[in-house]
Amino acid sequence: MTAHRFQDSARYWRTPLLPGADLLTAEYHDHEFSPHWHDAYTIPVIVAGAEGYRYLGSDYVAEAGSVPIINPGELHTGSKAVEAGWRYRVMYAPVDFIHELANDVAGKPQALPWFAPGVIRDPDLAQRLARAHCLLEAGDDPLAAEAAMLDALSTLLVRYAQTQPEAWRLAADDARVATMQERLTGDLAEAVTLAEVARAAGLSPFHAARLFTQTTGLPPHAWRNQVRLQRALAPLRAGVSVTDVAAASGFTDQSHFTRHFRRMFGVPPGRWQGN
Repeated sequence: MTAHRFQDSARYWRTPLLPGADLLTAEYHDHEFSPHWHDAYTIPVIVAGAEGYRYLGSDYVAEAGSVPIINPGELHTGSKAVEAGWRYRVMYAPVDFIHELANDVAGKPQALPWFAPGVIRDPDLAQRLARAHCLLEAGDDPLAAEAAMLDALSTLLVRYAQTQPEAWRLAADDARVATMQERLTGDLAEAVTLAEVARAAGLSPFHAARLFTQTTGLPPHAWRNQVRLQRALAPLRAGVSVTDVAAASGFTDQSHFTRHFRRMFGVPPGRWQGN
């Protein structure tokens, strides 16, 4: 008997019950996610198979029934950890929504929730998240879906949310890196050289590239492309054409934009936009 092998199949979708969020129902076998980040909390539940990913300097394997949380803005990868691949359901929950929910749950203002790196192995939580995701996707009982979503996310917060440790981030020349980031994002459609970025920080191109890569986890050009992709999401959601978004985001052409978009999201921008 041949073991089941997952296909590369992904569906991004949205719901008014979780404003500003993207939700994903997918399975992967061959696709590998290159290093990238999301501006939202990435809240997946592995339904079957297993996913391997690198996050904050360590490698992890998330098997069926586990919840591999990724904090906003943190670089990570993703690929199959078993031959069959993996199937999962993901909520990309906006930071403001999760922060407000944390305040409501505690009954008082809270620090921004932070989740320690590693795979959460909590079958009850995984079941709640999967059920909420399924109900949101079905869309035939909004009252039950919203109640299940709030139950699942509040359970996640109560059991696992922490405050980010002060010493978590390295203080390695933050001011110079911030200056370089500002230069890179000032006009995303503008052609920028490494020499110009380095000059803004008062460094040689060699030292600028090394410091930037050590601090952010990506070389300057790759980091800039990630920012372009994140900023492309809002106009895509609003229905702006892929061609116009690609041009406004600073990509050389639509195929260049599509190639980078697919590497990060697993689908081309037209399919992401149309779901």
